Amino acid sequence: MFGLLISFRAHVQWPVVGFAVVLALAGGAVVAQDWRSVALWGVGIALGYALYRSTFGFSAGFRALLRDGRTAHVRAQCLMLAAAAVTFLPALDAGAVFGQPVRGFVSPAGIALAAGAFAFGIGMQLGGGCASGTLYTVGGGSTRMLVTLLFIVVGATLAAQHAELWTDLPTLPGVSLLAMLGLLPVLALYAAVFLLLWRIAILHERRRHGEAASIWRTQPQQLSPFAWAALALAVLNFATLLVAGRPWGITQAFALWGSKIADATGRADPVFWTFWENPTRAEALHRPLSADITSIMDVGVIVGALLAAGLAGRFSPQWRIAPLHLIASVVGGLLLGAGAIVATGCNISAMFSGIASGSLHGWLWIAAALPGNWLGVHLRPLFGLDDTPVQRRILRQSV
Repeated sequence: MFGLLISFRAHVQWPVVGFAVVLALAGGAVVAQDWRSVALWGVGIALGYALYRSTFGFSAGFRALLRDGRTAHVRAQCLMLAAAAVTFLPALDAGAVFGQPVRGFVSPAGIALAAGAFAFGIGMQLGGGCASGTLYTVGGGSTRMLVTLLFIVVGATLAAQHAELWTDLPTLPGVSLLAMLGLLPVLALYAAVFLLLWRIAILHERRRHGEAASIWRTQPQQLSPFAWAALALAVLNFATLLVAGRPWGITQAFALWGSKIADATGRADPVFWTFWENPTRAEALHRPLSADITSIMDVGVIVGALLAAGLAGRFSPQWRIAPLHLIASVVGGLLLGAGAIVATGCNISAMFSGIASGSLHGWLWIAAALPGNWLGVHLRPLFGLDDTPVQRRILRQSV
């Protein structure tokens, strides 16, 4: 993990690094109303740094699995989920850590979750990243992903505005495997599931390619091993749980940003939307963004990735975007934003934090998102994305 922190390339972009440091300090001053906000700002920066350093992308991992039979990203995700579960589940079972009450993400699972996760999966492949991937690539200087982020906000806001269309769809109540089975049985179940998934992934890649790439060594086009990033993300998500009292989440902030813009410009009155009438969300609409934990961490991820890009000498925005790629970002962003809100979470809050919390909805989310990713992979050539032999070879080498 030491290499993840300090193994920089020779050509550090000091102006970029300096700007990132200024943003980090300024952001810390803005959110300094309490120590928790400052701590979570720092955690967000660390998350962005770790994501960029390892190019840890969920959408790229699913694409590598579904199209090329490469499983390094997916095995790293299994390691991340297992490490998070080992820390989360005992803490959630105790109900508090060092006197701080903690709760997991346990959400209902039904038609809305499945439809939203499926749409999100398509959006991952067309938009070029998931929620966390979009944030860290924006910080790394990707102008195309900036377009994706803009339309994620639009999609999330539209889904929130029309929540009455999906909130009453048939659903099951939230199911906590931790509450149902108990701590030791659910840990044993998780261990068996992750070992099985790991073994299946290894066998699948060996059958396709003769050998399975290591997640413990740096691959071409990658700054740090996937495994260290997976462990760093698990540790940082647990830190979020300890400080915030709940796990890492991303996408509700996008609906919040769009709703506040709609309110400020007089285009709508979000306070009357069904989505914001929910007591668990209403408070966020009435407080400043500097007091919203999710917004604080989202912006922190961007700043952390900017810092990592500067230290790696890789910050190089490309302002020319092919028209088809631009359309893919618009469509993908809308699907990502709307899908995440309808599914009550993305690959972070629903899959990562949900599974780590022992919630059944996290497993159902990924079961619905994978077919969406499969469809998205097959739609990518229509937008000129990764449809040439050279591009395919680069992708294979990068994982």
